[in-house]
Amino acid sequence: MTDAATPRRRGRPSRTETEAAPATRDRILDAAREEFSERGYEKTSVRGIAKAAGVDSALVHHYFGTKEQVFEAAIEVAFAPALAAPTAVEDGPLDTVGERLTRFLLGIWENPTTRTPLLAIVRSAVNNESAAAVFRRLVAAQLLRRIAGRLDLPDAELRAELAAAQLVGVAMLRYVIRVEPLASADVERIVERVAPVVQGHLTAP
Repeated sequence: MTDAATPRRRGRPSRTETEAAPATRDRILDAAREEFSERGYEKTSVRGIAKAAGVDSALVHHYFGTKEQVFEAAIEVAFAPALAAPTAVEDGPLDTVGERLTRFLLGIWENPTTRTPLLAIVRSAVNNESAAAVFRRLVAAQLLRRIAGRLDLPDAELRAELAAAQLVGVAMLRYVIRVEPLASADVERIVERVAPVVQGHLTAP
């Protein structure tokens, strides 16, 4: 008879854990997003994520691998709203694409629900090269290349990157560093000022 107080064996998940895999993975990802958001990449550990999720750290490694891989999986979910940006480029005439893209991405930052995980992502990427590498892969593969693919213009990838640089710069100063008066300015005024610049990057000769 097994003692109820016997510690759980490390390594592969038990049959019960395997059957509950989707719920367990979701719980780990939720805990990872919270940990990365509160502590940043440097101070977050797999052990801490496991403790917050109520699982053994071996289980985190089993499902996701390294801390970098956990971070990538966690931010991909958090970054999902921004991945709809290529649709904003496609849905409408090319001569108004700058306003649509600017309004769409600033709208994500304006929403507290989507802003909080984005802040965690950006802060981690700025402070840690491993986190920055993950962020670059995600942005390049899933966002910028998709936007470039919808432009059908010369130097499409460079155009998409310049437009993104403009919008990321605004987001950094307004939402992360909170430089005034930009941080308190009405978002419509910002769209009015920034959209023509983004439009130029995307479609100017």
